Amino acid sequence: MNKLILLTFTSILVATSLSFAQSKKNFKVHTIAFYNLENLFDTINDPNKFDEASPMMELKTNRSEVYKKKVRNMAKVIADIGNEVTHNSPAIIGVSEVENREVLEDLVNDSLLVDKDYGIVHYHSPDARGIDVALLYQKKLFTPTASTSNELKIYDDQNGKRVYTRDQLVVSGKLEDDPISVIVNHWPSRSGGEARSRPKRVAAAKLTKHLVDSLQVIDPYAKVFIMGDLNDDPTNASVKDVLKAEKDRDKVKLKGIYNPYETYFKEGLGTTAYRDAWSLFDQIMMTKPLLEKDYSSFRLYKAGIFNKNYLIGNKGQYKGYPLRSFANGGFTDGYSDHFPVYVYVIKEVD
Repeated sequence: MNKLILLTFTSILVATSLSFAQSKKNFKVHTIAFYNLENLFDTINDPNKFDEASPMMELKTNRSEVYKKKVRNMAKVIADIGNEVTHNSPAIIGVSEVENREVLEDLVNDSLLVDKDYGIVHYHSPDARGIDVALLYQKKLFTPTASTSNELKIYDDQNGKRVYTRDQLVVSGKLEDDPISVIVNHWPSRSGGEARSRPKRVAAAKLTKHLVDSLQVIDPYAKVFIMGDLNDDPTNASVKDVLKAEKDRDKVKLKGIYNPYETYFKEGLGTTAYRDAWSLFDQIMMTKPLLEKDYSSFRLYKAGIFNKNYLIGNKGQYKGYPLRSFANGGFTDGYSDHFPVYVYVIKEVD
C-alpha cells in the first residue's frame, strides 16, 4: 500500500504592514484557532464518567509523567500557532477532547502559556466518553459577555436510545472593541460507518445553524466564527446542505456562511488521516460581515492549517500522519491525531 503523501499549505505574511493594491497600510493582526487536543485527560478515575477507557487511564505506569508531557506538548503547539505573524499565541482558541476544567487550568498555567493569561469558558457535556469542548482566550484581547452550552439530542437508529454527545458552546464578547461570537463544536463521530452515522452530524449541523440564526436575529450583521472537529469534510451534506457554506467568499449572502477550507480540501489538504487518506474534519467558518473590505474593524485575512514538521510523524505505521499522542497502548510523546486550524483577522490602524 502506498504511504500517505503529505501536502502542505504555506502562507507568507508580514505582521505589521500588509500590502493592498499599490498602497501600504498598517494592520493589527490576531489569530483565532481551533485544536482537537486528542484525549487530554487527567490521571484520576471519575466514577461518573467512562474515563477509564481513555488512553491516559489505560496506561499501566508513569501516568503522572505522561500527563505532564501531554500538557506541555499541547501548550507548545498552542504557543506556536500564528506566532510567526502575530508574535503572539492565538487571541482565541477553541479546543475539543478535554476531560474537565482542571486539565484546561493545567494547560493555561503551563510555563509556555502562563504569561498570556488565558481565560477559560467550559461547561460539562453529557458525552458518554466524558469529553468536552471549551474556549480559551487572552484576557487582554477578548472579553466574554455571554456564553451558553447547547445540548444536542440524537438517538441510535437501531434501538432508539439517546446517544450522549458533546454540547455546542457559544461564546459572545468583544475582541478588543469588536463584538464577535464563537461557536465551538465536536460533532458526532463516524463510528459505525460514515453513512450510518451521517444523520447524527446532520442533526449537529442543524443545531449549529439554529445557533447562528439566533445570533443573526439579534444582529443580522453579527460576526460569527463556527469552528470545530466536525467529523465531516467541507463537502459533506452537514456542511454544504445544512449550513449551506460557500467556498467562494464573493458568493456569500448577508446571512450566509463562508468556508475557506473547502478549497483546501479539494486541493488535497487535510487535518487528520486514516488508512492513507486525508480528511479535513477541522474547520473554521464565518459569517459575511467578517469578509467585508472595510478594515476599520476586524475582518478575515487568511485561513490555514497549522502543520509544522514537528507535528508530523516521520517513522512507523503513522509516518506522514499527524504525530498522535497515543498509539498501541502507549504514549508516543507526540501531539495530536489532528492538525490545528487557524484564521488571521486584521484591522487597519494608524
